[in-house]
Amino acid sequence: MIRVRASAAALIAALTLVAPPAVTAAGPAHAAPVVREPAGIGTAIDDVLADPVLAGSQVGVVVADARTGATVVDRGGTRRLLPASNAKLFTSAAAMSILGPGHRFVTEARAFGVRRGGSLDGDLHLRGEGDPALTPEGLDALARDVAASGLRVVTGDLVADDTSFDSQRRGLEWAWDDEAYSGAAPVSALTVAPDKNYLAATVSVKVSPSPVDNGPTRISVEPAGARMTVVNEAITVGNATAISVTRGHGSNKLTVTGQIAAKAQSVIETVAVWDATALTANVFDAALRRHGVRVHGRIVTGKATPAEAALVARHAGPPLRELMAPLLKLSNNVMSELLVKAIGRRAAGVGSWAAGTNAVAAYLGGLGLDTATMRQVDGSGLSRRNLVPPATFARFLMAVRSEPWFPVWQAALPVAGDPDPMIGGTLRNRMRGTVAAGNVRAKTGTLTGAAALSGYVTGPGDRPLVFSAIINNQLSPTVTPVLDRIAIALASCPQPEKRAAKNLGASL
Repeated sequence: MIRVRASAAALIAALTLVAPPAVTAAGPAHAAPVVREPAGIGTAIDDVLADPVLAGSQVGVVVADARTGATVVDRGGTRRLLPASNAKLFTSAAAMSILGPGHRFVTEARAFGVRRGGSLDGDLHLRGEGDPALTPEGLDALARDVAASGLRVVTGDLVADDTSFDSQRRGLEWAWDDEAYSGAAPVSALTVAPDKNYLAATVSVKVSPSPVDNGPTRISVEPAGARMTVVNEAITVGNATAISVTRGHGSNKLTVTGQIAAKAQSVIETVAVWDATALTANVFDAALRRHGVRVHGRIVTGKATPAEAALVARHAGPPLRELMAPLLKLSNNVMSELLVKAIGRRAAGVGSWAAGTNAVAAYLGGLGLDTATMRQVDGSGLSRRNLVPPATFARFLMAVRSEPWFPVWQAALPVAGDPDPMIGGTLRNRMRGTVAAGNVRAKTGTLTGAAALSGYVTGPGDRPLVFSAIINNQLSPTVTPVLDRIAIALASCPQPEKRAAKNLGASL
């Protein structure tokens, strides 16, 4: 996930897998035969879980055969645990199902008033519906089309309409000290990202060395027109570089501190803005000016576009299928939150977290998951109210294989050990040089005290497996190697002899 410092993730939206029909560490499930596990894989997992680094932690691991649904390993699989960014598995799949792989978000410019030739005696409305991939280039193209319509002067205001979503900008139990971090940026239906990493509602601050020793650093902010106030306290000195960019609460004032070496590469920091809607309106206003369109009034935010406002120009974003890779491989938090609100608007007519997570739960229920024991309150997994059992993820990973868009969705998962960020994603530096490299496709999850890895791996003999491993309440910052060892063990343990097995997919 685009990781926010010490913040949390809670997505557990009401799903607890009814545990496989056996007695697990978490307690009895449905009455069903208790099965003896394959010794090889079970022993390998137990060896990993015996690592002293896990002492005092809560751990859940479930492995299942993707072809048969049979549970291969269950260690605390029904424990409800903080899933961190594994929550994005549910959100992304629900978006593909509810919105559709071909869905495009539209941003419009509409005129409300009297148009006389190149003059509009009234307001120009910029209306968004939560496009997570709206960039300055997209706004520039929209401004170009406004100019191409012949409009040159707007006597009224530029109205930024973000009313497709509700006005709640931050999720439940998002940490206050993460406010300025890109992973906790405010969620608005009218939002712009500085580049094609699609970190919406953020600005990129570029800090470069001065040509003069002990001189102040040179600073630029993208996107153009962002209207941020910058206080530069950083200097060019020495051979070491240590730059910090902070934003004060409730403001667009950036403070740059530290030092940069004279011959160092520029440092680029991404910072969340306070008002995503205003940022987008400012960038659009600058684009209009570049194309010869002048708005004489103010920028007004949060006001709905009248139904009778005339369409001047529109911009359609990329199809949803193309957003799966940046979302899952780069673990984009804000994109996930924009999608969950868009899901709510499509399913219930309300662009809110509550409507969106309810729709996600309904989708998961349609896959055969029992959502009564799971809780999901946001789309990214940033909230610590989220709770999901590993067994629920395992059941989901099997069920989603039947979706018509599954190949696109699975291809968007990070691939272990591949250095290309748009292939390896958050797993690009993990499991390199092992049998899991190029084999494991899985979603990572990392928050303070929580780590998760859930996805697909092919074992020896081309045996397809699904797995989910979640660790909570850990104090060590180095538990991700434990998760990697689990994935490596699954990629290398031989297939056991066939025997009767409990079926994780029985109720799918």
